[in-house]
Amino acid sequence: QVQLVESGGDLVQPGGSLRVSCAASGLTFSSYNMGWFCQAPGREREFVAAISRRSGTTKLADSVKGRFTISRDNTKNTVYLQMGTLKPEDTAVYYCAAGSTTQIVALRYAYDYWGQGTQVTVSS
Repeated sequence: QVQLVESGGDLVQPGGSLRVSCAASGLTFSSYNMGWFCQAPGREREFVAAISRRSGTTKLADSVKGRFTISRDNTKNTVYLQMGTLKPEDTAVYYCAAGSTTQIVALRYAYDYWGQGTQVTVSS
């Protein structure tokens, strides 16, 4: 059974930093591209970042370029999202996802497995 478990969500002040993690089990982690999406209340789930199987390629949404980075550790079956210069509009539930497409993509349908999400709130 495939499981993706996010952790690290928290309440953070504007301008602060946070790292969220996603631990995977039940799949050959290094065979999957990994992505992060976010969903704020009343909005569609949106792409944030993705990383290829062996970390050779990353993709970031324009809204987070220069502020967020994505990385993975295939020895720990874990993907990370380092979030910096956080803004109130970054407040959302953050989901990780695993996908088997040839190239990393920013589309939800390209991902096969999803976690349950972790809440990130940016507020003073």
